[in-house]
Amino acid sequence: MSEFQNIGLIGRTESGSAVFSLKRLMAFLEQGGYTVILEQETAAAVTGQGQGARISSKEKLGEQCDLVIVVGGDGSLLAAARALAKFSVPLLGINRGRLGFLTDITPDEIETKVGEVLAGKYIAESRFLLDMSVSRDGKPFGRGSALNDVVIHPGEFIRMIEFDLFIDGQFVYTQRSDGLIISTPTGSTAYALSGGGPIMHPKLDAIVLVPLNPHTLSSRPIVVEGSSEFKIVVREHNVARPHVTCDGHDQVITLPGDVIRIHKKPHRLTLVHPIDHNFYETCRSKLNWQVS
Repeated sequence: MSEFQNIGLIGRTESGSAVFSLKRLMAFLEQGGYTVILEQETAAAVTGQGQGARISSKEKLGEQCDLVIVVGGDGSLLAAARALAKFSVPLLGINRGRLGFLTDITPDEIETKVGEVLAGKYIAESRFLLDMSVSRDGKPFGRGSALNDVVIHPGEFIRMIEFDLFIDGQFVYTQRSDGLIISTPTGSTAYALSGGGPIMHPKLDAIVLVPLNPHTLSSRPIVVEGSSEFKIVVREHNVARPHVTCDGHDQVITLPGDVIRIHKKPHRLTLVHPIDHNFYETCRSKLNWQVS
């Protein structure tokens, strides 16, 4: 018997192709005798299919499921990760987005690859997330979490922002730039890569800080220990009101004097991959690395 019996499904409901793959996946799971639990919005998108499936909120899936399968793009998996990491339920991704670094099963492999995972043939990877909080006058007023990155940026206006950076209580620098990306290894192939940051292997216990268009050519990306704690103080001279986003969501708008704190989340996420998953092959295919 498979270790995964209760299987949650989350889908990119605005995508017709994702809904098609969801229905195909549901039929496969139900034929195999698995208990299917649909996330609420996903259930609404597949009306008429899977009448025996249970329906649950995204958070409750973490309590009820042995495995959650996400059908969509990396953004869909990031959202599921933020909601479910605290429950330690593993996630498996089927790609119905564009790049698909995290959702690595293609639609035409659903029965084959998902079947292998359910039979115990898979690779499990542990990934860490970041917790972010913002305080004003010593009182917290905004927070969020991220699997990829926390980004500080000027918001809707293109203006340089100025801030002080501290790592583990030690002053690092005062920077004027378009912002700063604080990225996990998982996020190193996302926005941080576009900003000139290094690609980090997912197994690394490290965090990279990538300045966005800094006002000095000597300001370069910094890779630090994964247990590091960051404090960013928004300086008084800012004309813009710096925004803080987590994986592009959970936006907090700051004021001069606000303090942003970022550190590793205590709960880790387990990502499940097919048995033939290879990080370097993913990089070759997604980033178009040269093959002789």
